[in-house]
Parts: sequence; structure tokens; C-alpha cells
Amino acid sequence: MPRAIRGVLVQCDASIKSIIVSIDNERNNEYVIEVLDDQNIVVKETMVQQLKELLEDRLKNTTQREDVDDSD
Repeated sequence: MPRAIRGVLVQCDASIKSIIVSIDNERNNEYVIEVLDDQNIVVKETMVQQLKELLEDRLKNTTQREDVDDSD
């Protein structure tokens, strides 16, 4: 019998989508159900909050590194 997974449509730009897919790959595909196109992804409903937190951490680390590189 088929089973359905509840998902949430996430719309974002291509750079954020790339980071989300990277996080998903690092975590053995725990978050993303389907990549629809360059700006739309379906994410497991139960994992949205955790994915947001990981994405925020990744963005903080990325912007901090850019700030350090710019000061040279």
C-alpha cells in the first residue's frame, strides 16, 4: 500500500536551494522530499524548523567568513 509523506513547499532563490540540498545530502536525505526546480523544493513537514535552524547557522558561518576575508 502506498504511503504519503506530508511536505511543505519551500520557495527560495537558487543559492539558498543549493545550501538546503547540501545540508540534506550531508544528513542522508532527511529533509528534502523532492527538488522541483531552481526555486522550489518540497521539504518534510516535520523537519522544517530543524532545517531553518541549520540554514541560519550555515548562513551565519558563510557571512562571517566573508567579513573576515574582506578585512585583509
